[in-house]
Amino acid sequence: MTNSSNTPVTRHLGWIALFAAGLVLPFLVRNDYSLTVMSTAYIFALATVGLNLLTGYTGQFNLAHGGFMAVGAYTVGILTVDYQVPFWVAFALAGVLSVVLGFFVGIVSLRLKGNYFAIFTLCVGYIIFLVIEKWDSVTHGVVGIIGIAAPPDIGPISFESPRALYYLTFAFLAAGMWLMHRIVHSLVGHTFVAIRNSEHLAQALGIDLMRNKMLAFLISTFYAGIAGGLYAGFVRFLGPDLANISHTFDMTMYAVVGGIGTLVGPLLGAIALPWLTQSLQFMQDYRFLVFGPLLIALLIFLPRGLVGLYQSVHSRIALRAVSAPAARRATSSGDGHA
Repeated sequence: MTNSSNTPVTRHLGWIALFAAGLVLPFLVRNDYSLTVMSTAYIFALATVGLNLLTGYTGQFNLAHGGFMAVGAYTVGILTVDYQVPFWVAFALAGVLSVVLGFFVGIVSLRLKGNYFAIFTLCVGYIIFLVIEKWDSVTHGVVGIIGIAAPPDIGPISFESPRALYYLTFAFLAAGMWLMHRIVHSLVGHTFVAIRNSEHLAQALGIDLMRNKMLAFLISTFYAGIAGGLYAGFVRFLGPDLANISHTFDMTMYAVVGGIGTLVGPLLGAIALPWLTQSLQFMQDYRFLVFGPLLIALLIFLPRGLVGLYQSVHSRIALRAVSAPAARRATSSGDGHA
């Protein structure tokens, strides 16, 4: 008998529900502030999905991810404000420049392993922050970049309202999730997982470690650059703080809380945690006294994140559903013999 839970519709029911919820949310939310918070969460979710490919699927802990996001954002800001480059051209170049920089960083950093790789990328992220802060003639330094061009109209579609900007960020997130789904379920994605599980075994199987690590690194930086470019057009102001290491830690936390090494986990974490911090705003400076222990408890009792919790509950329900009929048949058989 065919298990209905394995049908394509059932397998993708969760994704369909998430997509539908994203489409109808603006009609359920009454204020623009909530749409702005959600749009910002979508942008950081897109960057977190890219980080998760490298850290969660390939096992390389990149601490410069926030820096690459800042590179994409500043590419859009500098080109549109100082050189009047059209927004969508600058936006495309944001992804390209992040990948180019990622290539040169990857040539050196990916030869390192474990903590050495993490420390090296931490230094790279800090260098990016210092360049943005100190190179006044190009990046505007601590003053920041003001008056960044908003995304221009695409045909009859205008991005003047918060609802329109929400759908723009939602569209990029949906496209990014679809592309990442194709990557992680392809042979390339399985190769990344093999490298994460055991580099020695992967190399013994004939996998080119450097080439595949570089590919994962470049895809990750591309996601960061595109997210940064989208952030620049959405916020329309940039400062050096965007390159701060804290943003990388935030995105890592989103992935861990949601379920690192899973496809939907970073998305859930990047949406849930910003709303949790927003809900604790009334506590002002004391909100971290609640948020910190809550996060620690979550990591202790749910080490596989929200996705791991769902998988555990789903497995128990499925096991009970299978074992209950077997127990009834065993009982009936025992009664018949008696």
